[in-house]
Amino acid sequence: MAGHSKWANIQHRKGKQDKKRAVLFSRLSKEITVAAKMGGPDPNMNPRLRLAIQNAKGASVPKDNIQRAIDKGQAGGGADYADIRYEGVGPGGVGIIVEASTDNKNRTATDVRSAFSKNGGALGTTGSVSFNFDQLGEIEYPLEAGTADEVMEAAIMAGAKDAETDEESHWIYTEREDFAAVSAALSEELGAKAEPKSAKIMWKAKVNVSVEGDNADQLMKLLDALDELDDVQNVYDNSELSEEEMARLAG
Repeated sequence: MAGHSKWANIQHRKGKQDKKRAVLFSRLSKEITVAAKMGGPDPNMNPRLRLAIQNAKGASVPKDNIQRAIDKGQAGGGADYADIRYEGVGPGGVGIIVEASTDNKNRTATDVRSAFSKNGGALGTTGSVSFNFDQLGEIEYPLEAGTADEVMEAAIMAGAKDAETDEESHWIYTEREDFAAVSAALSEELGAKAEPKSAKIMWKAKVNVSVEGDNADQLMKLLDALDELDDVQNVYDNSELSEEEMARLAG
């Protein structure tokens, strides 16, 4: 089990994303609607919906919003959504994975390609970047779930692959196939103290790419442009920013 090693760029971007509450709520609600439409309105029988509701609750989405999103998915008619992954390279050779949920593949592909081309990047083919990442389960717990050592011990006992703690949260990583089992075991172990803030399958870089100066500026513009697209649900990259770069960009 490795120690704490959260990536600098994720922390930098998280501060921006935390300010986009309405966008976050919209994405979480959309995932609930899509999950309910595809697998039914009962979270006990629909794992994707159960996870979507859990993430929405972790982000403090109101119960009424959650129920409306479920009802929308069960209302019948409306658009059919498909999950699509895009891969590309950003400034400084940074690998980027974009996950989208869309009812219009041509529109989304055009928007994603445009974001890359206008901000110093290039959209590639499926598999051109993802080989540099591992697809893992990520479970985020608030700090009140326990000390770093307590959460690390719980993670080990639950069968997790890794655990880290920063000033905001505990982060627990699992093999993709172990995600559901580890999530359930952690809920048993830590549930009395806190509920998870989020739980999802994500892409974690095997090796990070250091970026600075103009490349860092352009990369952040590209990541922000992708984040702002309505169809985009998640964006992952393997950039690494020094503390000096973080401070410069934040200032």
